[in-house]
Amino acid sequence: MTDGTKVTLKLEGVPGTLLWPLYNRAAEARRPNALLHNPLAVKLADTIAYPFEKHFGRPDECHVLRALRFDEQLRLYIKDFPDCTVVALGDGLETEFWRVDNGRIKWLVVDLPETIAARRQVLPETDRQRYLTCSALDFRWMKEVDPSHGVFVTAQGILMYFEPSEVRGLIAECASRFGGGRMMFDLIPRWFSQNTLTGYQTTRSYTTPRMPFGMDVNEIPTIQSYHPNILEAKEVEYGRGRGFHYGYAMPVRRLIPGVRNRRSSFVLLRFGPDAAGGV
Repeated sequence: MTDGTKVTLKLEGVPGTLLWPLYNRAAEARRPNALLHNPLAVKLADTIAYPFEKHFGRPDECHVLRALRFDEQLRLYIKDFPDCTVVALGDGLETEFWRVDNGRIKWLVVDLPETIAARRQVLPETDRQRYLTCSALDFRWMKEVDPSHGVFVTAQGILMYFEPSEVRGLIAECASRFGGGRMMFDLIPRWFSQNTLTGYQTTRSYTTPRMPFGMDVNEIPTIQSYHPNILEAKEVEYGRGRGFHYGYAMPVRRLIPGVRNRRSSFVLLRFGPDAAGGV
């Protein structure tokens, strides 16, 4: 962390999107009744010189609920495999390591060069947290993972920026290499994916990168067909937030025919055992 001076991060395109979830998590953590306790996110947001509200608008709970659901599933896995390795694909400035750490897990961040450089500026590596400059689609990162004590692969806010064939290949390779492991990621629905292809603006001053990969909720079970070692592909419920949208509208949408499949979701994959050193 810095000595109190503001840090300017040079990030554009997909790497620049890492500031959006940080903004939302920090805003939530500042609330007296916060759903997510995340003091490190507050410290980071205060350290970085960036027009958060100008680019992303008023903070909301989308990334807060995502962090809560990922934390929950990670804690369950870590309870069973306390010496496991967590591979965080596209981890950006996520602070999940500090929220779920049991003092024994190993954490591998896999991200692009400019993102790793930014992370090292404000979140230096630790003895059990290592940063690897590598695209998630460059499978050389998998050679850096010891699967003997369990592996949990997270992919928050990254798969939607890949082509569908790339996503399928990545998931299949994880299933083949990490026997007994888990993989969790978030999905955007097809209609939203299509909207981003021509430029989706969060505010007048910020347009998101293209998101060519989208999948509707009813399609989640088809992910099992990506590889025979995927034993289960299931939705993890978003959960309930506060206010009208996340406290009422989002939960209700799950019950409305014609709408329930056209919403954002979280997916948890369970991999079967293998003979390559997995648990």
